[in-house]
Amino acid sequence: MLWLHKGNRTFLQDRQLGSSLALVAGALNSAGFLSVGYYCANMTGNVSALASAFVAGKLQPAFMAGAIVLCFLGGAMTCTLLMNNGRRRGQGAIYAFTILLEAVLLCGLACMQLLWQPHGTPSSLTPLLLSFLMGLQNATVTRVSGAVVRTTHVTGMVTDLGIELADWLSSFRQKEDAEKHRKMQQRLWLHSQIIGCFILGSGLGVYGYTHWPTGFLFAVAGVLACLSLPGIMVNMNRDKGDVS
Repeated sequence: MLWLHKGNRTFLQDRQLGSSLALVAGALNSAGFLSVGYYCANMTGNVSALASAFVAGKLQPAFMAGAIVLCFLGGAMTCTLLMNNGRRRGQGAIYAFTILLEAVLLCGLACMQLLWQPHGTPSSLTPLLLSFLMGLQNATVTRVSGAVVRTTHVTGMVTDLGIELADWLSSFRQKEDAEKHRKMQQRLWLHSQIIGCFILGSGLGVYGYTHWPTGFLFAVAGVLACLSLPGIMVNMNRDKGDVS
């Protein structure tokens, strides 16, 4: 899922990748909110919170909301810099390595909570790092899918779903060719499934982070590692073949 790039990808690969990472994004978004009351994937809400808190003279909440937005931006920039460097070097698994980096950083956050926050004391570092990871993840899936899939931007996904639904309903009045109609149905299924997985992930995040905050982060990191390893293995086998 994290090996092929843009036009070389199939609908099934985009759907599987988008759904898996939307599940992760929903779960981590809930974890960020439960930690200190900020969503780590909702930049629209955080920008609004920044403005409203600043106008109300609440500088600490305004600073926090702004920091979350900057961390998300930093994650997207880091992803792009890593990808540009990796592609210049011919590193085919750069997308997989980026998701593996997300898993490693998430494990680091879990270890920090285990060692320095044993009693569940809230820390502002949690939503900041989670926001960075969401920016990293969203940029990765955007680049690898050619902007077909996004996993944290629910507003955009719902907008896309509304457009596709309108086009689909219009197709009953004006006949479309079979191939165009098939692609339309695929996009409907793609957006619907990603939105559904984000909602499911959010619910799992609330339950898991409430009951086992540290263990839950380790579990999500394990899911990310499992998603990244097949692409890394393909890259390793290809390199061995080139050497031989």
